[in-house]
Amino acid sequence: MDISELPGFYRIAEADPGRTAVIGADGSVTTYGELLGRVNQVSNGLRARGLGKGDVVAGVLPNGIDAVIMLLATGQIGLYYVPVNWHLTAAEIAYILGDCDAGIIVYGEIDGMPAGTVKEARASAGILEEATFAGHAALAEGQSPGAPENRSNGSVMWYTSGTTGFPKGVQRSLSTSTPEDTAPLTAWFAGEVCDLRPGDGVHLVTSPIYHSSPCAHTMLALNLGHTIVITPRFDPVNILELVEKHRVTNAMMVPTMFHRMLRLPAEVKERYDVSSLRQVIHTGAACPVAVKKGIMEWWGPVLYEYYGSTESTIAFYVKPHDWLARPGTVGRPAPTFEARILDESGAVLPPGEPGMVYVKSSLGSFQYRKDPGKTAASKRGEWYAPGDIGYLDEDGYLFLCDRRTDLIISGGVNIYPAEIEAALLEHPIVADVAVIGVPDEEWGHKVVALVQPVPGARTGPELTAELLAHCEPRIARFKHPRVIEYRDELPRTPTGKLSRHRLREDYLRTS
Repeated sequence: MDISELPGFYRIAEADPGRTAVIGADGSVTTYGELLGRVNQVSNGLRARGLGKGDVVAGVLPNGIDAVIMLLATGQIGLYYVPVNWHLTAAEIAYILGDCDAGIIVYGEIDGMPAGTVKEARASAGILEEATFAGHAALAEGQSPGAPENRSNGSVMWYTSGTTGFPKGVQRSLSTSTPEDTAPLTAWFAGEVCDLRPGDGVHLVTSPIYHSSPCAHTMLALNLGHTIVITPRFDPVNILELVEKHRVTNAMMVPTMFHRMLRLPAEVKERYDVSSLRQVIHTGAACPVAVKKGIMEWWGPVLYEYYGSTESTIAFYVKPHDWLARPGTVGRPAPTFEARILDESGAVLPPGEPGMVYVKSSLGSFQYRKDPGKTAASKRGEWYAPGDIGYLDEDGYLFLCDRRTDLIISGGVNIYPAEIEAALLEHPIVADVAVIGVPDEEWGHKVVALVQPVPGARTGPELTAELLAHCEPRIARFKHPRVIEYRDELPRTPTGKLSRHRLREDYLRTS
């Protein structure tokens, strides 16, 4: 097929306005035609309030129709849209609102976010009350549902997690192209990487849309003409219910979700029909081999994986059968990408030798908003480092070892926490685990495993001995935890990411 013939949201909405676009968590249904009308109204409303190309709109919104509308409305009139993590404190939200120079804030009522958080953050950031809107309706009121004039692509500006220092906005240059110009390229890329095709697919949103991958897949689904089914939060049984009810064909998940689903009782897993699934894309963290194999034994060979970052986007990808032939790989470079593994001096390393992963793409680069120093520090010329250590095999498939910041050096030997975590997660008593390195006078660092056992499990010396014996045939002795401690729960983000940096700080403060 000619790439230019591939569809996009706006073409589909004009040609097939009755097609179902969004099914909300409350069961509400919005068609493509209805969605386009509201999007145009909001775009016109933003223009009427003086926003022009390059200005910024921030959204503190739950998963739902408001979040979808704001993405599309800003994306066709050359604005930057900043989805804000509503799990943050008022002070943290205020920092983002001020740093991005938000001209307008759109917010919604969110379970788990204290009342008044947005108001407090807005005031602290010095943004006027009249620039703050509860949902999209006030922006749309009285505006034409017709397309705005002089349309051009906007861009989503995500703020990185900021595990060290303040988060920074990942900003890309705006072009004069329209969404209709760029949607076909996006659809082609998704087809190459994930075998996603235009048509009557159904995409299940499982994670907060303020994160980059769930947000990107939401937009991608609409550009392919798929129906979006939204759930406000991840719950393993609810996910299975929605897959069966709506005959979901594709979804984006993270490895922690797979682990939780595999822990469901056999009778629960057998109760639901998941045969409609064709592509379940996962990213966001390393997936233990045993977990990925377990899901594919249950769902079939439907797991597609890609590796990248907010900055680099999708840099590597691997399809199910390629992964089964090379368990543990995150794939080969995606279309338009090149990759290198470099040592600390910048020399290219041969296949099989771990080093820093660097990538570049012909599709363009990024900058950290207001921080050229951080931008420069993340690159070697045109090559960007996502921050991970890995190696390429002889065929160019990438295998990740761990984050550079999480690397443990004990007795002069590199130890990768993800490898130890994967081994411990294979034990039936382990519900979750985080491995960290803490200072040790003799070894430099020692390996500490913080284990969250399954409910009802007995902890103590016997379980510790059992876990160490479990590690014996799986990982070398020097990688075994020197200390195993037990926790009722390990803190994770809604997309399953674990901050070992913060866990390490908490451990050192309380031990």
